[in-house]
Amino acid sequence: MKRLRILRRWFARKFGYARLVCLALLIGIAVLRVADFAPIEEIRVRTFDTFQRIDPRKKLATSPVAIIDIDEPSLAKLGQWPWSRTTIADLVADLTRLGAVVIAFDVIFAEPDRLNPDVAADTFRNLDEETRARLRALPSNDQVFADTMRHSRVVLGESGLAEARSELDKTLPVTGLAMLGDDPQRFMFRFPGLLRNTAVLEQAAAGRGLLTINPERDGIVRRVPMILLAQGVTMPSLSFEMLRVITGTDTIFIKSDQAGIKSIGVKGFQVPTDANGQLWVHFARRDASILIPAVDVLEGRVPPEKIKGKLVLIGTSAVGLNDIKTTPVSRAMPGVEIHAQVIESALTHAVLSEPSYGFAIEFLAAIVLGILVVIFAPQFGPATLLAIGALFGTLLIGTSWYFYVHYRLLIDFTYPLMSTTAIYLALIFFSFVREQKQRRQIRSAFSQYLSPAFVEQLAQSPEKLVLGGEEREMTIMFSDMRGFTSISETYKNDPQGLTALMNRFLTPLTNAILERKGTIDKYMGDAIMAFWNAPLDDKQHHLNACEAALDMLERVDELNEQRELEAKEAGLPFVPLNIGVGLNTGACVVGNMGSDKKFNYSVFGDSVNLASRLEGQSKEYGFPIIVGSKTALAVKDKFAILELDFIMVKGKKEPEVIYAIAGREDVAQSGRFQRLRNLTIEMLACYRNRDWDGAREAIERGRKTDDAHALEYLYNLYDARIRGYQKNPPPEDWDGAFALLTK
Repeated sequence: MKRLRILRRWFARKFGYARLVCLALLIGIAVLRVADFAPIEEIRVRTFDTFQRIDPRKKLATSPVAIIDIDEPSLAKLGQWPWSRTTIADLVADLTRLGAVVIAFDVIFAEPDRLNPDVAADTFRNLDEETRARLRALPSNDQVFADTMRHSRVVLGESGLAEARSELDKTLPVTGLAMLGDDPQRFMFRFPGLLRNTAVLEQAAAGRGLLTINPERDGIVRRVPMILLAQGVTMPSLSFEMLRVITGTDTIFIKSDQAGIKSIGVKGFQVPTDANGQLWVHFARRDASILIPAVDVLEGRVPPEKIKGKLVLIGTSAVGLNDIKTTPVSRAMPGVEIHAQVIESALTHAVLSEPSYGFAIEFLAAIVLGILVVIFAPQFGPATLLAIGALFGTLLIGTSWYFYVHYRLLIDFTYPLMSTTAIYLALIFFSFVREQKQRRQIRSAFSQYLSPAFVEQLAQSPEKLVLGGEEREMTIMFSDMRGFTSISETYKNDPQGLTALMNRFLTPLTNAILERKGTIDKYMGDAIMAFWNAPLDDKQHHLNACEAALDMLERVDELNEQRELEAKEAGLPFVPLNIGVGLNTGACVVGNMGSDKKFNYSVFGDSVNLASRLEGQSKEYGFPIIVGSKTALAVKDKFAILELDFIMVKGKKEPEVIYAIAGREDVAQSGRFQRLRNLTIEMLACYRNRDWDGAREAIERGRKTDDAHALEYLYNLYDARIRGYQKNPPPEDWDGAFALLTK
């Protein structure tokens, strides 16, 4: 343990605790990056969004994709969605005639057409049986659509669901898959359920793919899964299934290793993905020229060159059909257009990717820069640090931008930049703390002589260091140790021991006063003088002073418990420490008192003198805390207040009612205190009415209660007075006041 302390002190002298904490911070930030918590990832992807907005993918002169848009005008002309399957069949036939290479639907036909002839035969009214029979004999609209699809290459969209709605029909065709490397399914996004098209359509389609696009946590679509697992079936995305169909291959190849999925491809064509099989889309700005209203196709207004040789997606941009997404380059992009962007990116090899070594670069940069900051930052001035920081920041951003522009690689500069900035700010914080510590040391040195609050005022306003005072209402406290003379005699051969005891005694009392917003005026041997409501205003000065007095009693009790245990262990006699406290509230003058060479912040006035007298009487009345009437009336609802006497203090012309504080509000509400107070009220009433027998009878009844010890000193005091008055009655004009003979 000793060696560890020596090592710690050596490290503190050599390197400083600030550097040690910054190294720990660097390690902590590195752990956060490895765990890749959501806030860190979001900052990273937002940065990549900014790159795409600044430099989006360049559109080709002629796009290989066309979108047949089920837009608002088409809905207005052809009626609400879904349209009849015969209308959809006509749309497919027209597109095939115009030369579409492959047609994909970004919509799902999960239920039979509601306009099928057999449905009409069963639902239309006033039809004769012959007409109904002829309707039932007609092929269904779904069959017409399926027959049309067989003369073209059509890819149907399917959707992942949050729950399985029914058992899958295992007789329906699925796309063939080949796994190269580790099992990729554990890395894929999963859906418990799968929504498919009607069986007759599934059987006729050339391909099937998931059209589900999941935005990220912030609602932005950046990555689109190329391969997913839905209700136990591994399926390609709609866009990649289109690419498979145009290549004429039957199987999709998935490459993976222990780190995750690496790529997805077909013979002669491969698309890199992230570990979860997602393609990071390199978005281009929206191109309205590739959107063709569906009604224009059906009415023959589309030039063949807009369709011939293209991959055609059929989807919707109509707001009411709820397929609008947010992307890095657009706040309102139809979902079908995102599929088009994926196809264009894949066909032009303009995809983005996070290289496997990118994390290593980011991590190494953060560690190296962090260590450099920890070592050299304390040695440079602010301007130099700012210039160096700007240089490193520019270098990080420039490197990341270079890889994005020239290689379409996403390398994060925000992590090393944030890591370095955090460490730099930590160093600044420690520098600030160090300066504050120095200021506290200066304040502490002066606070040994002045109130800490006053020292702070002086630090903020040095002009207050002048002679003078102000009058204000204040609460004054005097506290003194009982039996100090006898205690000091036990230390006559050990003056250092007495000094240690006094410091040990005064420290908790001082803390109790300061914690309750009091100001220490002075120490007088074993006594303390303090006051409230100066130099800072304190509207609760009566309450705070009384709370401080009770805190002082509690802390003395704790100190006595410690000393008694120590005395037993050392085999020495134990002498308990006790205190008396006097509190009084009234008008005083407070300020800098003294000469123009040396002065002290202090208080004086008649209220101060009375507080001192009350402290001296605490032993006589048997209560450690005695307060004046103004203090008692201000706090009577918060403390257990007990009236003691009506006295004439030596040197004063007006008598004063004095009270004892027996505890806080819980004591005041207790039955024990209520009994004590009632007995005291009865005794005082008889005493002041010269009913000596009644007063003595109240005293005797009080002495027979279980709580007699609490008022023993008070009973003895009044019993002695009454006996004296019975022998020598007070004058006729006696008002019940008792004149104190001593200060």
